[in-house]
Amino acid sequence: MWEYVTERAGLVAFQSFQHVSLVVQCVLLGSLIAVALAVLVYRNPAATSAANGFSAVGLTIPSFALLGILLAPFGFGITPAVIAITFYAALPVLRNAVVGLAGVDRSLVESARGIGMSRVRTLLRVELPLAWPVILAGIRVATQMVMGIAAIAAYVLGPGLGGFIFSGLSRLGGANALNSTLTGTIAIVLLALVLDLLLVLAGRLTTPRGIRV
Repeated sequence: MWEYVTERAGLVAFQSFQHVSLVVQCVLLGSLIAVALAVLVYRNPAATSAANGFSAVGLTIPSFALLGILLAPFGFGITPAVIAITFYAALPVLRNAVVGLAGVDRSLVESARGIGMSRVRTLLRVELPLAWPVILAGIRVATQMVMGIAAIAAYVLGPGLGGFIFSGLSRLGGANALNSTLTGTIAIVLLALVLDLLLVLAGRLTTPRGIRV
């Protein structure tokens, strides 16, 4: 297997970069969408319940099925992969963002309003910073989850390490089939660990010192 990897080091490195780039961009996009939705619904119990229900139901949709559905309007390539990965990335972040914002002590919010801070400024300066550790936990979960889903995106000819896995599975029993599958799988696991470590470090740098655990 080591010989297989060294012979294809350039291809492995390129597809690893594609995989990480796809995941990071989709997680960023999904997180922005999820936090925006959470800001809109967290003050309304009915809307909060609907958002949590949508998040739970969305996670039950098989990724293969969603990618297959997206093939009809968008065809093969990067577009269905980005839509599917962003969709799955947003779900854990949405749930955590709603929980984090709803869990902020109301007395702190009222105190901020009492000293003249506007609703928007209170959200940006008080509520979001206090909810950030919970939101970041959702981002970490989303990142780990979509690292695997991004591999399945190779089904629609999406970029990334899934190509190694599908190539190996399509010719099991043939030469280097197992090596190809293991290369893609192990590389995804290692990249997921690296990304999670970077998110932990980002959390240390971005979490206000007074609320660090």
